[in-house]
Amino acid sequence: EVIEIIRHEDEPKQELINRFALTEIQGEAILELKLRHLAKLEEMRIKGEQSELAKERDHLQALLASPKKLSDLIKKELKEDAEKYGDDRRSPIVERSEAKAISEQELTPSDPVTVVLSEMGWVRTAKGHDIDPAGLSYKSGDNFKAAAKGKSNQPVIFIDSTGRSYAIEPNTLPSARSQGEPLTGKLALPVGATVEHVLMSQNGEQKLLLASSAGYGFICQFSDLVARNRNGKAIINLPKESRILMPIEITSEDSLLLSITKEGRMLIFPVKDLPELAKGKGNKIVSLSGANDCLAYTLLITQDTSITLYVGKRKLTLYPADLQKFKAERARKGTPLPRGLQKIDKIEVNE
Repeated sequence: EVIEIIRHEDEPKQELINRFALTEIQGEAILELKLRHLAKLEEMRIKGEQSELAKERDHLQALLASPKKLSDLIKKELKEDAEKYGDDRRSPIVERSEAKAISEQELTPSDPVTVVLSEMGWVRTAKGHDIDPAGLSYKSGDNFKAAAKGKSNQPVIFIDSTGRSYAIEPNTLPSARSQGEPLTGKLALPVGATVEHVLMSQNGEQKLLLASSAGYGFICQFSDLVARNRNGKAIINLPKESRILMPIEITSEDSLLLSITKEGRMLIFPVKDLPELAKGKGNKIVSLSGANDCLAYTLLITQDTSITLYVGKRKLTLYPADLQKFKAERARKGTPLPRGLQKIDKIEVNE
């Protein structure tokens, strides 16, 4: 400090006297000292600081040379900071599913729509779910065949008589205010094929039962049916002279599959006994009685379901206890329905 005053103050003596409460003689004596004597004091201070810096250098070099020491130091400092600044977590840690790219369909407005198919293969889309498809206007000689309800940003699936499936975006179809347009303009159907079924689902993982009149079937997902090319894709192998039955949504793995043949035999077994496939023929659902027999009806029921069978003006209601005798293993022949009620016209499910 004395050296600093002597070097930089305009009147160093007076500053020394004021700073350190010296007398005039003491101040003069200090100024008369040789500067090298005073510089010795600063040299001692610098050497002391140099020694401390050398120790810090050696410590840092030792840390950098040892991954273990460096790791221990980081852990120690993190624990100290956690104790000093940490508090209880206020936001939960939640594991999320893997991020997926957003498709164009997901960015499309999601409005309720009803896709209507006519017997001659004409298709159109109506807004909302409250329309009566059968009450729409059709071309001369044409009538309502099938309809599916869904969202405008979900694909609509068409299945033809050869077992091929096709997917079309509903917003590309004409409005229900018109009589629609033929599907042949959008799909390349095999020669002689006709579109038999139309489906929509909000969930690509929705399970469906696909079955043929030949008595075979399997379980697939809705996404397995999606084919956006004009030629579609083969989804179910149909034996000769057989047809695909209406696909059925499976809402519970505990559901029972009720099947009725043309000859009037009924078989009930757990639907989970059928295999899950992306495509194919499937396994046998029921054994047919002969060349003229076929699988006519399939529906899913629960243990508490009752059904009503209609044959002309006659009807028969079978309650859960009555249905017990029709339960057997998959691929069996089934049990005959009562005489006179074997040529079923309609089945009604009573929950």
